[in-house]
Amino acid sequence: MKLVILVGGFIPEVGEPQIQAVAEIAAAAGLEVAIARDRETQMVEVEEADCAFGRLPAEVFARARRLQWLQSVGAGVDPQLYPEFIASPVVLTSEKGLVGNQLSEHAFAHLLALTRGINTAIREQRWDARFAIRAAAWELSGRTMAVIGLGGTGVEVARRAAAFGMDVLAMDPEPVEQPPFVRERWGTERFHDLLAIADAVVITCPLAPASRGMFDAHAFARMRPHCVLVNVSRGEVVEMEALITALRTGQIAGAGLDVTPEEPLPPDNPLWQMPNVIITFHTAGASPHRGDRIVERFRRNLDRFVAGAPLEGVIDKVKGY
Repeated sequence: MKLVILVGGFIPEVGEPQIQAVAEIAAAAGLEVAIARDRETQMVEVEEADCAFGRLPAEVFARARRLQWLQSVGAGVDPQLYPEFIASPVVLTSEKGLVGNQLSEHAFAHLLALTRGINTAIREQRWDARFAIRAAAWELSGRTMAVIGLGGTGVEVARRAAAFGMDVLAMDPEPVEQPPFVRERWGTERFHDLLAIADAVVITCPLAPASRGMFDAHAFARMRPHCVLVNVSRGEVVEMEALITALRTGQIAGAGLDVTPEEPLPPDNPLWQMPNVIITFHTAGASPHRGDRIVERFRRNLDRFVAGAPLEGVIDKVKGY
């Protein structure tokens, strides 16, 4: 049995120590291990690989003859879901369920910065700005939060919202378990109903065919003018022009964006200059523990793979999550 480690395109938290740890785990389990650091080597080594760790480009996948399992690096798997891979029998696993802590904390950093005037203080840097800040500030307690996607990250956002005293509602296309701190879980058919009653909306859903562009002009038209939008999942869930228009016209009060519909966001994009927008640079997933968590998931999944048991973090390749 053979593992190929596909180096390249890793998130920053997965570096040489994690690469070596994965190699050592596989070797200790009796696997042949190949660390492929360039495209040419990857195309050769993947031919006889039974499992792979990393990101698998289409041209490399085309050379795979016996691949059964890919452990992707990163929580979002949309770059991996090209038609040939979706149609294949290869099992795809990811960080699914492991990034909720850091993404939810980052979501609240954005939300609190917008609702407590921190974004204004940073931009204005003048003492008399306090009057405008105090006039616009509001408490989270008693407000309604809509969580869009009740997976691992959505659950952690909801948990923290409840701790702030918020009334938490969630939407998910699947009949997922409803935690006790979520008052109601609705299906996607009630998406616009949910937007119409929310004071804050946090996007935690993956990018999938059904979620791409779901925050369009019609969605923003249903939102309340004081509502704050926070996105820590995938930028393409939001339509760029619709977002810009909603912010300019006061359809919504502000946005905290760790991800944007286009990345990197061009310097001339109007979002940079909007006083009611906070942009971070796709950093919500940062954590000093992330790399080790990925390695440990690989360790557990390799044990399961060898034993023929179900794997952790399996992705439905058709649905995209």
